[in-house]
Amino acid sequence: MKTLLKVWLTGLLIIGYWDYAHACTNILVSKGASADGSTMITYAADAGGFFEPLYYLPAKDWGANDSLDIYEWDTGKWLGRIKQVAHTYAVVGNMNEHQVSIGETTFTGRTELKDSNAVIDYGSLMYLALQRAKTAREAIQVMTKLVEEYGYASTGESMSVADANEVWIFEIIAKGTLRVDAKKKSKGPKHSGAVWVARRVPDGYMCAHANQARIREVPMNDKENCLYAPDVVTFAESKGYYDKKNGQPFYFADAYCPLDPGGALYCEGRVWRIFDRAAPSLKLPADYWRAVKGAQPYPLWIKPDKKLTVQDVMALMRDHFEGTPWDMTKELAAGPYGNPYRWKPLEWKVSDDSLTTYAWGRPVSTQQTAFSFVAQARSYLPDPIGGVFWYGLDDTYGTTYMPLYCSMTEVPCAYKNANANKFSWDSPAWVFNLLNNYAYGKYSYIIKEIQAVQKELEDKFVALQPAVEKTASEIYKTNPALAVQYLSDYSNNQMNMVFARYKRLAEYVFMKYNDGYINEGKDARHPRSTGYGDEWFKMFIKENPNKYKSDWKDKLE
Repeated sequence: MKTLLKVWLTGLLIIGYWDYAHACTNILVSKGASADGSTMITYAADAGGFFEPLYYLPAKDWGANDSLDIYEWDTGKWLGRIKQVAHTYAVVGNMNEHQVSIGETTFTGRTELKDSNAVIDYGSLMYLALQRAKTAREAIQVMTKLVEEYGYASTGESMSVADANEVWIFEIIAKGTLRVDAKKKSKGPKHSGAVWVARRVPDGYMCAHANQARIREVPMNDKENCLYAPDVVTFAESKGYYDKKNGQPFYFADAYCPLDPGGALYCEGRVWRIFDRAAPSLKLPADYWRAVKGAQPYPLWIKPDKKLTVQDVMALMRDHFEGTPWDMTKELAAGPYGNPYRWKPLEWKVSDDSLTTYAWGRPVSTQQTAFSFVAQARSYLPDPIGGVFWYGLDDTYGTTYMPLYCSMTEVPCAYKNANANKFSWDSPAWVFNLLNNYAYGKYSYIIKEIQAVQKELEDKFVALQPAVEKTASEIYKTNPALAVQYLSDYSNNQMNMVFARYKRLAEYVFMKYNDGYINEGKDARHPRSTGYGDEWFKMFIKENPNKYKSDWKDKLE
């Protein structure tokens, strides 16, 4: 049968979705590490060339014979069909009606372990879990049972899984393709399943992952805080990834995703930066992410120096290594206006040195983000009120996070309008992209215009949050359905307002910075010039001392 999930997945492929998981960033915050006792996870869906319509699926009952077609996100290939459950929960974005949220980053790992016979890819795994789980632990159980029954069709993944009480980091990789004799009828599985491990972030601590497996130790005797596949160690031994005879402890990441210089520079660098900003007192050295041989890996989690607010967490998602020796706004490649973004590919060589590989930095905030979120869940409020999916489009540095309550009953049509192959002023995805792209040319000037509006709107949302939730809580006591409608209306209104505000901002910025000038509205015939700045003028002169001289010459030099 043609299901809602099938339609949605197919739509993603049509608009150019194929690899968004390969460059993402997640932050995980436990209740005790947050200022208001909430759990929080973040996710930046980073990959060039795709737009993401806001995902919304209402709760639904299903028949005993209903099934679900699964299509691979990366290719659109039909992977197979699975059984549907009796009831699925409502999901908005990456958060369901029970405050369960999931994010991911792809670590790839050992590519020989990809299972070509499997049916469930990582994208389907996340959204199926959101549709079927009331808690984070249950979501992990759902995902691991699905891959046990149908196989895991993707490469290695790190996932953040949270509810209102617990936050888990979950890592999974397939076990290779089984050789199946088509001539023989076998009752056994045609897939290999997966190995996996999940660890609960201790209360008072925070974690992060960014496309590199991060779980090393697997404390197998701590069943309350560590879950794992029964063969997670023995399978590694059978493949030669781990040898217990050498006396070394088993580390999941070392066995299934050995670190290479790229994994350090592109991935562990983001983890280091998040940890360094949240807990500068730790003075974590940069050696490990700068690929210094023998450097100590960063801890799986840390205790932040102060408890984090939702705005603190948003700020951690907005970083280009500012204030460090690797500040991407200060180096030559940033140009005269401090543009922190580098055009792909990340790795490159020069024509007269084919042996040396160079690489751009990979910050938390990047120009290739389709959407990002901060999922906030609170156990002291009813689920419809406690779960807020703070949702933003395009660059985290230039986006505004909008409060979408997990009980929303609908989403604005405009946010479903996201076609990477067709520009539209009626699409928030395009308006956010257009504004941020325009900023790249005169970044140090235009980003201030964008962030002034960003701060204005986010400060307002956070200031209004207690009053909105107090009203919703009062209504909820006597009429839960009306409270849900109130929050849904509020969320939709804010989303529509942000869209309109960014459209006006785009029009204003285009006018003000037209042709590289600054039109301050005083005298449009004589806008202000900005030039390049003294540092860049000196570089021009150094490149060719005589080329830029403006004086009479005795002869052509």
